[in-house]
Amino acid sequence: MKIVIQRVTKAAVSIEQCIHGQIGQGLLLLVGVGPDDCKEDVDYAVRKIVNMRIFSDEEGKMNRSVQDISGQILSISQFTLFADTKKGNRPAFTGAAAPYLAKTLYEELNQALRAFVPVETGIFGADMQVSLTNNGPVTIVLDTKINKT
Repeated sequence: MKIVIQRVTKAAVSIEQCIHGQIGQGLLLLVGVGPDDCKEDVDYAVRKIVNMRIFSDEEGKMNRSVQDISGQILSISQFTLFADTKKGNRPAFTGAAAPYLAKTLYEELNQALRAFVPVETGIFGADMQVSLTNNGPVTIVLDTKINKT
């Protein structure tokens, strides 16, 4: 899985000009699922996301997690994170998981995150418009296939 994590003060996702999900302070996740991803990747991602200390404490140091601040998560499926841009000018998305696997693991991720914090989502495969107010800005890329600890 490749997940872009953005620390936000607010974020929303709209579908056909109607707000489908919105949050206040917390994390916006752009979630891409690869063909080799499995439950182990979901478990690893959840553990890292809910415990990642990227919110400021009283001294201004990034020392608090989304759980510590009673934050929320807005999770958006994003197959384009697997874009291959090596050839030509049009990205290829053949590196992304097949829709059934991607949707299954995306939904498992969101359900597992809900055990720790409130989670809003878009709709898998929909044409979505995402708006956010980035806090910091702080943006982190989590790839479950590299540097696991």
